[in-house]
Amino acid sequence: MNTRIYVLKFPKEVIDQPIISNLVKKYDLEFNILKATILLQQEGVMVLEFIGHKANVKKGIAYLNEMGVTVKSMAGNIRRDDEKCYQCGACTGVCPTGALSLHRPDMAVLFDEEKCTACGLCVSVCPARAMEVSLNGSVAELAA
Repeated sequence: MNTRIYVLKFPKEVIDQPIISNLVKKYDLEFNILKATILLQQEGVMVLEFIGHKANVKKGIAYLNEMGVTVKSMAGNIRRDDEKCYQCGACTGVCPTGALSLHRPDMAVLFDEEKCTACGLCVSVCPARAMEVSLNGSVAELAA
């Protein structure tokens, strides 16, 4: 089984289509929705973790592209620069896996790399730019 995280951008013309359910039925893919913003008559964005055989994932992505959905892989690892981090906790509110959490009572931000799926949501909300994603061996900041 292959597990990978993707960011999907849906054009407003296909928001009302059963695209994700077709991935399950036609391509035998499981998915975990890590984040979704889908509004009628507007572009939609989803962060999904696909689980399935590599060939099925490839076919599913081809289907998404045919439907006009932009698909980008979230390959890499997230790391935190502890010198930049000032423990504001902004990242903990967007982390879908609980890899970033607040330790009470001192309110320290904890980062559990084992739980992290490298979705990159924390990178865009970090005001200190302490969260970084490593893509193909290099570190790149993903500013929103």
